[in-house]
Amino acid sequence: MKTDYMRCGIVGLSGYTGKEVFSLLLNHPQVRVSYVAAQNTIGPAFRIWPEFLNCTSLVCQEFNVKEAAKHCEVIFLALPHTESMKVAGALLKADLKVIDLSADYRLKSTKTYQTWYGHKHVDAKNISKAVYGLPELYRQRIKKADFIANPGCYPTAAILGLAPLVATHSKSIVSIIVDAKSGVSGAGRKATVHLLFGEVANNFKAYKVLCHQHAPEIDQYLSQLAGHKLSVNFVAHLLPLDRGILETIYIQLKQPITLNQLHMLYSKFYKIEPFVRVHPLASQPEIKNVAYTNFCDIGLALSQDKKTVVVTSAIDNLVKGAAGQAVQNMNIMCGFNEIEGLI
Repeated sequence: MKTDYMRCGIVGLSGYTGKEVFSLLLNHPQVRVSYVAAQNTIGPAFRIWPEFLNCTSLVCQEFNVKEAAKHCEVIFLALPHTESMKVAGALLKADLKVIDLSADYRLKSTKTYQTWYGHKHVDAKNISKAVYGLPELYRQRIKKADFIANPGCYPTAAILGLAPLVATHSKSIVSIIVDAKSGVSGAGRKATVHLLFGEVANNFKAYKVLCHQHAPEIDQYLSQLAGHKLSVNFVAHLLPLDRGILETIYIQLKQPITLNQLHMLYSKFYKIEPFVRVHPLASQPEIKNVAYTNFCDIGLALSQDKKTVVVTSAIDNLVKGAAGQAVQNMNIMCGFNEIEGLI
């Protein structure tokens, strides 16, 4: 069925990222949302998310590959980790373009995946087909892709914050510490005690210290960029906010660098990127300035001995860290203007 717009579907509408993808696509001039499904929630979309009342007549149904293939050309998988790998293969076999927002296809080693996510990978044959959907580094590969592994929220902020330095000064890097803080929506939409309002409000804590599942993803893609193995020391924290990520990244160098050199490096690296904003010197990113946007804001500072670089990186975990980046990837894959539906 040929149309003058791209037909899109969302599997996992009942989660935060599924909702965010839906919201963005409803306002995208080049696409129509033609199919929505969820694992455990069926019924009119506006009953699942009341803010869509009078915006859509779509009914969320139980996922079915044949139905998805009949109604869609592009499918967004907004499913929990370990669930996407159960359905992605069948969708690819049905000749659909697939953008997976879970972690199931980001790691290239099934052994590493099982170690960090606690489940054996059941679709190893399709891992090599997935292109990592970080447009600032992999745009040319994304253009030709049918299958995207959308990056994690913490890795998006970390890799964008580190990429210019890693790409040009990797042999001078002694150590990297990523001190990351995220709003509660980063944990997904589930009822657990530690995410209750009474536990989160007026509180701030570290969790999964040096054992967060996003660490190997960051290591993998920074190592690819560097051309040799790099490892980060990653510590996540939970902020009493609904959304947003701020990462303070400390890079220890062997050789000194000046602040002007550093700023010039980052400014040049991201010069043509529509969604990365390098702050002027003496200015630092804030979560409120990227919330509800697809921007990544980056700030820079340097120690007096010029060997410790501090990079601050801020994103909205649900937009640039998930749904917005997924739509950005769709735009690139389908030949649309990259910023369409996002600005």
